[in-house]
Amino acid sequence: MNKPIEIGLVAVEESKRFIVDCFTAVHVPHKHAVEMADLLVAADVRGHFSHGMNRLEMYINDLLKNATNGKATPTILKETPATAWVDGQNGLGAVVGNFCMDLAIEKAKKVGVGWVCAKRSNHYGIAGWYSLRAMNQGVIGICMTNTSPLMAPTRAKEAALGTNPIAFGAAAENDNFFLDMATTAVAVGKIEIQKRKGEPIPNGWAQDSHGRITTDAAVAFDAACLMPLGGAEVSSGYKGYGLGALVDILTGVMAGANYSKYIRKWTHTGADSEANLGQVFISVDPNCFSPNFPQRLKDFNDILRNTQPSDPSHPVLVPGDKEKKEIESVNQVGGIQYLENQINSCKDLADKLNIKPLQFIQ
Repeated sequence: MNKPIEIGLVAVEESKRFIVDCFTAVHVPHKHAVEMADLLVAADVRGHFSHGMNRLEMYINDLLKNATNGKATPTILKETPATAWVDGQNGLGAVVGNFCMDLAIEKAKKVGVGWVCAKRSNHYGIAGWYSLRAMNQGVIGICMTNTSPLMAPTRAKEAALGTNPIAFGAAAENDNFFLDMATTAVAVGKIEIQKRKGEPIPNGWAQDSHGRITTDAAVAFDAACLMPLGGAEVSSGYKGYGLGALVDILTGVMAGANYSKYIRKWTHTGADSEANLGQVFISVDPNCFSPNFPQRLKDFNDILRNTQPSDPSHPVLVPGDKEKKEIESVNQVGGIQYLENQINSCKDLADKLNIKPLQFIQ
């Protein structure tokens, strides 16, 4: 007997169609709309729902308020064979990010390494999207961005750093190592998802407005004061704080973009000013170093996966394994399963923009 189709199941191509329609409804060029759709759906397919369709309304509201220029294309300000400094022209994050990573990849293939910094960019979805772009072309991809202040430095009760993610992707022989992580204990979108579900958050994710650790998702979301990776100082949260600061130096400070508290707040209603985020895109050709990198990385991954688990029912994973399972699940059921609150948001957005609503698998 076939498993019944769950309400909220949406085909991947339908998700992309809906997102493209939303962007073109607010006068974004079709090519740019497709770049954004590919980015957001890739997040949902990989199980990162906080950075997929969940972010669509925020992007649209930024465009409606003219806080983002949907027609802008990046320009190169300064360039060497291995480096480039780019002005994103306040364009959409995926448009800026794809341009910069492609430039870094091109340089890495020519001279071994490409390092591209961008200013005047916007939220660019999952950082891993750009590392994946490099990995799929046989080079290593590293990507970082700063974000609106959401992390409280260790011993502080106010936010001064963003979630400031780091992504790293490298292809192995019939395998890969694919890391995409926030330098906060969690990405703010994860708290938002818990709030949508009406469920608590784990201890050590966030603080309330008084600097106390909270497990209430609504309180945490309103306070917008995440803890660094590692949580409290006693559990080495200062290390996550240091990593977050490092990212802001390599992105905001180095790129001539906003950084720390200079970055504006960002909510579902959009923003009233330009974000001017800083981002860095790094590509390295492993062939410039020891031979047989793909085989050696495969062996490295196998060693990690084959370490003895503390619980046999939960085998040891390598970064990227969870995402592979999510992709397999989507392929198996034939679509992406969205939460009810997300579906309602899409209905409201379709009405607002006068476009065809999101269609479900019957």
